[in-house]
Amino acid sequence: MTTDVNSTAAFLDDLIGEPLSLGSLLLAIREADDVPQAELARRLGISRSHLCDIEKGRKVVSPERAASFADELGYGREQFVRLALQQLVEAAGLSFKVSLTAPPKAPRRRRAA
Repeated sequence: MTTDVNSTAAFLDDLIGEPLSLGSLLLAIREADDVPQAELARRLGISRSHLCDIEKGRKVVSPERAASFADELGYGREQFVRLALQQLVEAAGLSFKVSLTAPPKAPRRRRAA
């Protein structure tokens, strides 16, 4: 799964000509769905200017808010949270690449008869 996510991220980086960010992902989703910025901002519970700042990379989003954006838009949380964390790492001036893996699912417990 990590390889698929990494190869998808690399493909998207090549497609847009720069490393994928949460802002560029939101912009791509908005443009692909032909949704005005004000409408997407309303759905996400933020102002249009705040969404503009996120899309342009001027604002950093917390991992929690990125997860809520993914939920609201009907996407998986992993990529949104990874991109939010990556932007936080870069804003701190650190040269690390963030990757996420979901924890293993807990085994199902059998009911007592």
